Amino acid sequence: MSTTTASPVLRTDYQRSIAEYWNNEQDPVNIKLGEVDGIYHHHYGLGPYDESVLSGPEETRDERVIAELHRLESAQADVLLDHLGPIRPQDRLLDGGSGRGGTSLMAHQRFGCRVDGVTISHKQVEFANAQAERWGVADKVRFHFKNMLDTGFEAGDFAAVWTNETTMYVDLFELFGEFSRLLRHGGRYVCITGCYNDVTGGRSKAVSQIDERYTCSVHARSEYFKALTANNLVPIEVVDLTSRTIPYWELRERSSVATGVEKSFLTAYREGSFHYLLIVADRVR
Repeated sequence: MSTTTASPVLRTDYQRSIAEYWNNEQDPVNIKLGEVDGIYHHHYGLGPYDESVLSGPEETRDERVIAELHRLESAQADVLLDHLGPIRPQDRLLDGGSGRGGTSLMAHQRFGCRVDGVTISHKQVEFANAQAERWGVADKVRFHFKNMLDTGFEAGDFAAVWTNETTMYVDLFELFGEFSRLLRHGGRYVCITGCYNDVTGGRSKAVSQIDERYTCSVHARSEYFKALTANNLVPIEVVDLTSRTIPYWELRERSSVATGVEKSFLTAYREGSFHYLLIVADRVR
């Protein structure tokens, strides 16, 4: 048996509103970038961009920029996967808030293991499972209409769990309690997230604009570490990725897939009210 009976997937009006948002979402930035190679992400990018994509023939400029933005977002997923630790083909991984499934597919390509993704969006589940079929890995990579706060999976079944820009939609103490239950002893949790800076005091105007754009509620940086340690997840590494993500936003602002939120992200990062962190924690006890 791989699952137990879980509570209803959508438990609150807020969760229903989030599901509705992602069921209806069709932002070109989440579609066109994935069309480059069939790996569809729902997160941002890391690393310097190749400035040559902005020069050259004007008629192919947008194509070059789209491909470069996709390279940066896949590079971000690689950074996350680099921190999962030694994963064996017989292991099982969980992608919490799996979106259209890109990182899960990359994880299977790298490790050859079973990967389960969970999301509260029916549309995302259907899309991601279709991609797994297309890649010929549906026997190993599967996406489920489940709430990551209460997955119904068996306790201790997972070698590693990750979230990639999804924790701003949930209570962290509840989330990390579920992940702690799912992870085996010594299992690893990896998180990449945006969080507001406690030092600057509350959400800045730019961070509030990000919340409004994505119908989310960005957490304070300190809240992550309180919730982790309260649930037997001990941080082993924390990396500030803020400076490494700014180039992605600068390029995206100049692209055809800009949504208008780019200015809010760049302002928040540059003024220091918002951080882009990678957090790695191990399951103890």
